[in-house]
Amino acid sequence: MSLILPMSAFALAASISPGPVNLVCLSSGTRYHLYKGLWFVTGATLGFIALFLAIGLGLHSTLAWIPGFERLLTWAGIAFLLYLSYRLAIDDGTITSDTPAKAPGFWTGALMQWLNPKAWLASASGIGAYTSGGDLVQLTIFATLYLPICWLSLSTWVLTGRFLRQQIQRPRLLQTVNRSLAVLLAASCLYLILD
Repeated sequence: MSLILPMSAFALAASISPGPVNLVCLSSGTRYHLYKGLWFVTGATLGFIALFLAIGLGLHSTLAWIPGFERLLTWAGIAFLLYLSYRLAIDDGTITSDTPAKAPGFWTGALMQWLNPKAWLASASGIGAYTSGGDLVQLTIFATLYLPICWLSLSTWVLTGRFLRQQIQRPRLLQTVNRSLAVLLAASCLYLILD
């Protein structure tokens, strides 16, 4: 199929470009064991693929009929991102305090994609550009390509965070990195509000 390369390139560009999920992946890599970050990545990837397929099967056009749905989605996403920003901002930068309750997990990753306007936009625009109106075969091929590309792209952010963790052994410096990520995550909310 001649669309495999363009679909793959789109999936890579959409998955690896900075966004709220990518910033949480980076933060997870700096703060937690690698497997916890990859568990979040797995949830985020599968959550995205479920959203992608749902949109491809008509969810977005169906929900567009609900008055205020897009605004509700935007505000729910903003609230969730601000919550994650707060958690990053209050982190003390101590690497040894790695308790499982603090690490964002599988379900956080999956839910975050459903509340992430970037994920909705990437799904709708990719499906609109590379599939023919609800063609199940094309949608399945696209989702099959997207799955490993998304997982590997998000994993790259976790591994980058892991690299930073190895380079940053002082809690004060890690706390500064976490607060910078919190500011970036909160700033992404401004983009959503002003859009």
